[in-house]
Amino acid sequence: MRDLSPQPGDLEPIETASTDELRALQTERLRWTMRHAYEHVPHYRATFDAAGVSPGDIVELADLAKLPFTTKADLRENYPFAMFAVPREEVARIHASSGTTGKPTVVGYTRDDLDVWADLVARSIRAAGGRAGDLLHNAYGYGLFTGGLGAHAGAERLGCTVVPVSGGMTERQVQLIADFRPDIITVTPTYMLAIIDEMERQGLDPRATSLKVGIFGAEPWTNDMRREMEERLDMHAVDIYGLSEVMGPGVASECVETKDGLTVWEDHFYPEIIDPVTGEVLPDGEEGELVLTSLTKQAMPIIRYRTRDLTRLLPGTARTMRRIEKITGRTDDMIILRGVNLFPTQIEELILRTPELSPHFQCVLERTGSLDSMTVLVERREGVPPESAAEAGVVLQGLVKNSIGVTVSIDVVAPDSVERSLGKMRRIVDRRRVR
Repeated sequence: MRDLSPQPGDLEPIETASTDELRALQTERLRWTMRHAYEHVPHYRATFDAAGVSPGDIVELADLAKLPFTTKADLRENYPFAMFAVPREEVARIHASSGTTGKPTVVGYTRDDLDVWADLVARSIRAAGGRAGDLLHNAYGYGLFTGGLGAHAGAERLGCTVVPVSGGMTERQVQLIADFRPDIITVTPTYMLAIIDEMERQGLDPRATSLKVGIFGAEPWTNDMRREMEERLDMHAVDIYGLSEVMGPGVASECVETKDGLTVWEDHFYPEIIDPVTGEVLPDGEEGELVLTSLTKQAMPIIRYRTRDLTRLLPGTARTMRRIEKITGRTDDMIILRGVNLFPTQIEELILRTPELSPHFQCVLERTGSLDSMTVLVERREGVPPESAAEAGVVLQGLVKNSIGVTVSIDVVAPDSVERSLGKMRRIVDRRRVR
């Protein structure tokens, strides 16, 4: 793989500013955000008043702990536009979540917000190794989902040539990668697996493609998955983080020269880690739930938003700003099986240690009487005989038992048997609720 480390002059001054300079900027921007939210968003005025806190009480960053959290439920209760801090006529664009479990969460952007978003995604792509003039194949979905348009605008801001493919039509994705010879691909990691499989089905060597960088986000993925991607594609696999409620992609990004966690762009977002049960703020280095506060958003400031993502804050390395460790899972994706907590990413790590099995899998939960059970539905790799794959399934069952401490069933199935996703993969199939 090529060395894509930044050269002198590549970085913005804020990326290497001193901690004192960064904290001073954050404090100034936080005070503005508090006033802006209190004066223009009825929800925040009510929550501030209920907590007995005024914007003037937020003098330093630690004072944020005086304020209540914002949750997805708050956004849904204020559907569609009551969280906006500017008149709807000043909102240049609206995005929304899928809303599969209720009303969607809606987010708005002023033109200045869109400029900041494009700048931060451009910064993220550059941190991942992208440069002006690169050809970028964007396979994130376009539409209300923030991934496609967010990556698109940031790539154009950086000076890339963008191919706006969106998701789906996997055969065509492969054709365009082969014909257009892009340098960068932006896509969810599970859909990248589907693209690699299609390359191999067409007789193409994934390692021979032109791709130098894959920027993968929108779902948790492991360092074992990174190794799988990099070995199969001979390119850098780099993580990007964001969520629509806070902005979209570009809240944080890995730096290609270190790949040691995602640098949070702290000049625009202030991170906290809390105990997901008590809400207590935890010191840097301890694992908990990530909470984010926007510092510059005009249309829809967000204060202490509970992301439900589990990680920890680490010191900066490639940049001054702090890093978050790769997301290990979400509090709402945690499976409690016979008293043991586990996440799909733990299963993924163990599958990727088993060469006969592919990373296409689902965790199927069922209940017989009062007893819960889980079956890991996992595909064998192409060319692996069913007998060898069945033996690998027994090995995987032992790994799960020894590593996680719970007994699960393993169902090894033929290639292409597990459902594919054009976006976020459905890792958990919970049949306990269907009765």
